[in-house]
Amino acid sequence: MHFSSILASDDRREREGIPLTSVSRTLLDLAIGARRDQLERLLERAEDLELLDLVAAHDVLDRAGGHRGRGRLRRALALYEPDPSFTRSRFEKQFRRAAIAAGLPAPSMNFNHAGYELDAYWPELRFVVELDLFETHGTRAAFERDHLRQEELKLLGVEMIRVTRPRFRREPEAVMGNLATFLERRRRELNLA
Repeated sequence: MHFSSILASDDRREREGIPLTSVSRTLLDLAIGARRDQLERLLERAEDLELLDLVAAHDVLDRAGGHRGRGRLRRALALYEPDPSFTRSRFEKQFRRAAIAAGLPAPSMNFNHAGYELDAYWPELRFVVELDLFETHGTRAAFERDHLRQEELKLLGVEMIRVTRPRFRREPEAVMGNLATFLERRRRELNLA
C-alpha cells in the first residue's frame, strides 16, 4: 500500500470500490525499492498476464518528472522495446523506406503483440499492415490462419490492412496515400490527434 498526493487520472483505477493505481504507475512506484531482478520479474509477470502496455508505461514515464523510479523502470523496459528497423525481407525494407519517404511515422517491423508477429506496426495507434507474399501465405491452411489471426487481433483492438507485393510494386504512391488516410483516421478514433 502506498499513497500519492498527485496522480493523473490515467494512473488511477478503482476495483470493487477500492482505489488502485494503473499497472504502469504501480510498476513505476515499485521501481523505487525493487532490486533489478525483482523489477524484471514484475515486468515478466505483467507480460504473462497480458497487462504490460508499453504505450501506457511510456506515458507514465513521460509524466513522472523527477520520480525516483523513472530511470530504473526505463532501463528495465529496454528489454521489451522493439527494434523498429528489424526486417526479414526485401519487401519489408522497401515498405518501411516508402512509409518514411511518404512522411509517415516509421513502423516497428516484426513487432510481437499478444503472441503474434506483426509485419509493420504502429503500437501507439494499434494499427498493423500485413505484407502479403504468396510464397509465404500460399496454402489453404495459411489462408485460414491469416483470417483467424486478423479476427483475433481485431478483438484485441488492433486494426489491420493487407498489402501484397505486386500491388505495392504497381502503385506504391496509392498504397502510401491510403495508409496515410488509415493512420490519420485511427489517430482520430483513439483521440490522439
